[in-house]
Amino acid sequence: MEIQEIPRRKDFIHHQQSRFLDSVREIVFGAEDGMVSTLGALTGIAIGTQNHFTVVLSGFVIVAVESISMGVGSYLSAKSVQEVNNRKLDEERIELDEYPEEERRELIEMYVRDGWPEKLALEMANTAAKDKSLLLKEMAYRELAITPEEGNPLKNGLFMLVSYIVGGAIPVLPYLLLSSMRQGVTVSVIATLIGLFCLGVATTKFTKRSWWKSGLEITALASVAAIVGYAIGSLSNRTLGLS
Repeated sequence: MEIQEIPRRKDFIHHQQSRFLDSVREIVFGAEDGMVSTLGALTGIAIGTQNHFTVVLSGFVIVAVESISMGVGSYLSAKSVQEVNNRKLDEERIELDEYPEEERRELIEMYVRDGWPEKLALEMANTAAKDKSLLLKEMAYRELAITPEEGNPLKNGLFMLVSYIVGGAIPVLPYLLLSSMRQGVTVSVIATLIGLFCLGVATTKFTKRSWWKSGLEITALASVAAIVGYAIGSLSNRTLGLS
């Protein structure tokens, strides 16, 4: 009997060859943080200082410094995780060389625990034990919870960097294009909230969530930054008598 090939479906994300799917965390995190942190800081500075040059300069500084920081942080954290996993694999190789029978029995127990019949678990473990590379893969997956592909730290860092810059530019642009501070604050807040909503909607390409629920969720949660920034700016304005 000929086995029918499983058709590739465009609506199944694991059938898609997307360069962004593996880095969706960095893209969403970077864009969201770029919009939220920049909006919160600029709103507070704008309300507190009422100085157009100071706000624009602060915007450029915040986006430049924070985007680099976030990109480097993403790279270093992913690289650290990768290095820890590599050490775990090296230690597992040593155990496989020194205690092959004990490791084989351990694999049998894990197969049975996962629901495989004991007879089949024995056969699978015996087969894996004949190939050190296969046995290491099985132990890495079942004992160490290390998947074969852990992602590319440099790629993740670059996605985080670029996403933050794109997100951070949204609350900054209104201040560049508008001379009125009041209009700049208003347009910056509105543009950023729209951007956040669109970001939430965009994530539904990879999820099954309702587009409007996802958009409203990220917008509502991120709005706190604007509120905090406005409150601090207003407080400092009144305290220092800058109005």
